[in-house]
Amino acid sequence: MRIPDLDLDLLRGFVAVAERGGFTAAGAVLGLTQSAVSLKIKRLEDVVGRRLLERTSRHVGLTRDGETLLAYARRILALNDEAVRRMVAPPVAGRLRLGVADHFVPRNLAPLLARFVRTYPEVRLEVEVGRSHDLRAAQEEGTLDLVLGKRRDGETAGRPIFTETVVWVAAPGWEAPAGRPLKLAMLPPGCMFRDRALAALARAGLGFEIVYVSASLLGVAAAAQAGFALTVMGRSGLPPGLEVVPDLPALGTAEMCVFGDAAGQSALAEPLVRFIRENLAAEVAAAA
Repeated sequence: MRIPDLDLDLLRGFVAVAERGGFTAAGAVLGLTQSAVSLKIKRLEDVVGRRLLERTSRHVGLTRDGETLLAYARRILALNDEAVRRMVAPPVAGRLRLGVADHFVPRNLAPLLARFVRTYPEVRLEVEVGRSHDLRAAQEEGTLDLVLGKRRDGETAGRPIFTETVVWVAAPGWEAPAGRPLKLAMLPPGCMFRDRALAALARAGLGFEIVYVSASLLGVAAAAQAGFALTVMGRSGLPPGLEVVPDLPALGTAEMCVFGDAAGQSALAEPLVRFIRENLAAEVAAAA
């Protein structure tokens, strides 16, 4: 009896489902539909002759055979990727100065960047965290190579990574004060989220007062976590201690982009953009 070969493409689909906990989130990473991912799993199960996943209406989990194959699949894919980098891909080396809007900090971005550095040890990655428009000004002045941040309303610059839903957030149990203005915690003027939130409240005829201003998104989040005020954030990046507040004016979506390499030509930027896109897109899908 001939032992079948394991298809790398099928293994990647299987690992993505196992790590992301579902077909939709795995599809976001792989750039595939949910049905296409499901078909990959069915084909892999046919090859190995074992059921790999337990499927319910709410959850996708590994069977015992699935857990066994997952360990092998990760090793096979890691060895394949290492061989490709050594034998096929040109070496990636040099200095890359990256600006990261603090909107992304709560998303486990630091571990993602650490994995990137381990994968590309010859890249000297320097990271600066700040407000999107400040970082973009630095990139335009030449002190940063790339910026990961928000695209302004009506703008077309930048390479989109994912679309973020903008929401009102507050500490659990927060209630709007009856007959009194809403207390807001906001970033300083110039923040797109701030401008959009204030305009939405004004259009709805809702009174408000800004009682807390911080140049750091983490500072704004801390005020909201303490129950001091209401604020605005991206839905998929909420830190612990905050939840979405319903029944307030909708704030739409915002495009998160990479600025500084619009054509995707930089040998240093492209691997990093791919890392960020794959990981953050999956988190957004999981939070949707």
